[in-house]
Amino acid sequence: MFSSNPFAGLAVAPAVTQTFVVIMILLVVGGTLFDVLHKRSARYFFDNWRHARNRGNRPVTGAHMVSLAVQASAVDALASGEFCNLRRRIAHLLTMYGFVAYLAATLVMVFGYPTSATPTPAIWPLLWYVGILMVCGGGYWFWFFIRVDVAAEGHPPWRIVRADLFILSLLASTTMAFIWGLLQTAESPAADVFLGLYVVATTVLFGSVPWSKFSHMFYKPAIAFQKRVAEADGSRGNLPEPADKPEVLGRVTELPRHY
Repeated sequence: MFSSNPFAGLAVAPAVTQTFVVIMILLVVGGTLFDVLHKRSARYFFDNWRHARNRGNRPVTGAHMVSLAVQASAVDALASGEFCNLRRRIAHLLTMYGFVAYLAATLVMVFGYPTSATPTPAIWPLLWYVGILMVCGGGYWFWFFIRVDVAAEGHPPWRIVRADLFILSLLASTTMAFIWGLLQTAESPAADVFLGLYVVATTVLFGSVPWSKFSHMFYKPAIAFQKRVAEADGSRGNLPEPADKPEVLGRVTELPRHY
């Protein structure tokens, strides 16, 4: 069941599916560029970088800069080191790496093995399903149990704001993909219904980049690197030096929640 390529059994021509995937990629690129230009994120980033360098009181060598870039990539980007809450970090890592595996497997199956005439290696459908399960595991865990407005502020889990657009569309897309994949493999008549829901949810996911948090995944590594450079050169983002004895947060009976 998990070794069959669901895209190979579609009734439409492979060019239709491939065109849809290309359009989704263009929506992400275009949405990210629109987000950068509309919010002037790049201009703010470079202006802030220049001001921080002027405030710095310690030189940072080229070798140190490379070391900071490696640390930002390995710790902050690949290991989600910015999250103090362990549950939040694990949920984020599950969602992130699951999404990467799901996207990679989708691209390979759609463009490399578009029809049943070219047998798909079992690893790619398996990776597709595993990636979906990782996204759903991390995403639903976050949505129902870890979200700050649910876990710390007491709001109900069904409370929805615009900031939730990315996670909800991602969960809808991957959930519909999983159900459709199983039904498509079983040749069920209901497969077409869930295929339509999958297409709609995926279009919302990739088409709503300017209004969701999708593009944040491209900004985070740069911001993490800038933060490490600011700490190294002494500018510290115009913040004071840490106290010798930081304030103890939380109570004896209840640990603090950091997000």
